[in-house]
Amino acid sequence: MHVLLFDDPAIRPHLLPFTFTRPVAALRCGILTLAEKWQHRLGAPAVGYLTQPYLQAKFPAGDVQGPALVINGAVCPDDLLIKQVQALGPGQALYCDEVLVAAHLADATLVAELVQDGLSDARQVAEPVTVISRPWHLFLRNGAEIRRDYALLTRGRTSQPVGDAHTIVYAPENIFIEEGVTIRAAILNAENGPIYLGKNSQVHEGAILKGPLALGEGSHINAGAKMRGDNTVGPYCKVGGEVANSILLGYSNKGHEGYLGNSVIGQWCNLGADTNTSNLKNNYAPVKVWSHAAHRFVNTGQTFCGLMMGDHSKCGINTMFNTGTVVGVGANIFGAGFPRQFIPSFSWGGPSGFETFRLPKVAEVAERVMSRRGLPYDGVEAGIMEAVFKATAEDRVWENI
Repeated sequence: MHVLLFDDPAIRPHLLPFTFTRPVAALRCGILTLAEKWQHRLGAPAVGYLTQPYLQAKFPAGDVQGPALVINGAVCPDDLLIKQVQALGPGQALYCDEVLVAAHLADATLVAELVQDGLSDARQVAEPVTVISRPWHLFLRNGAEIRRDYALLTRGRTSQPVGDAHTIVYAPENIFIEEGVTIRAAILNAENGPIYLGKNSQVHEGAILKGPLALGEGSHINAGAKMRGDNTVGPYCKVGGEVANSILLGYSNKGHEGYLGNSVIGQWCNLGADTNTSNLKNNYAPVKVWSHAAHRFVNTGQTFCGLMMGDHSKCGINTMFNTGTVVGVGANIFGAGFPRQFIPSFSWGGPSGFETFRLPKVAEVAERVMSRRGLPYDGVEAGIMEAVFKATAEDRVWENI
């Protein structure tokens, strides 16, 4: 039976800018993306995505004919929820209050009608489930999801040894090392949570890693880095400086000194040397962030909230991000002083003002950056960026002056 992960229309707009360039289920929280969590737990050979039309070429639905389990891509599964989903019979749906969690459909093409109208044979989950419905939920849930994913991925398996006499390890029973990992003269402290080091990742000299922590395949923790816990570094990233309770979704670099806290960084981003994020207001008041859905700043209810940066965005050296800054897709930020707390997609500039970062130039940079990882900036990628450029035109207010 097919497994299809759908974008809940009541949730997806609130997860922008990250869902401009991916389905909700392709977001990473913990070690795995939400889609990978479902695929692993259900034992599915593959999952399909029911998402925005301009994203389907990159994130295909596959064959939607016939019966399928359709699952809300914003929901993080656990063992109990998996049992309830697997127990669904044809025509049955599972809800958490008003949120559709999953349904067993005889015809998956009817999912849009299901989301709107529901099924008559509906039941409630046995326990409340984790729903990622706002960007800051990603870092708030990250530590707990690292623990869940760690248990899932390491069950019945044996870790590779540390293999370095100069590395100090605390609570080695909570550390799992995949094949090809290199560690040199580092400190690994897993007393407060597990540490997972993905395949062919590297931990360089003098780095301090405190769990919970997930390091993706092929990623580097640079020399002298201080990873303070509840951190996820997705695949093929390079990270240095001081990082706390943050997520890099993948293929992004924060290679130098500077502080990143309570933040989410998209793919193909680069933070210049000595970039710093504020994650706490001087008056300790709750942080407000820009909402693409509400078209205004909204209260997160959180005392700590740093930077939300969409895919393909970059910032120059010594950039200072104020508390709760939101950066869209394909922005290039530079200059002295604090930039504004909402930087629209395809912005070029900084505190002194912005102009539009035009698509040909964006494509030129993206092609150069992606080729360094052996990946093409092809027609599919270009089509996504063009769609986002059009969708975000009203945010670039200077274009209308």
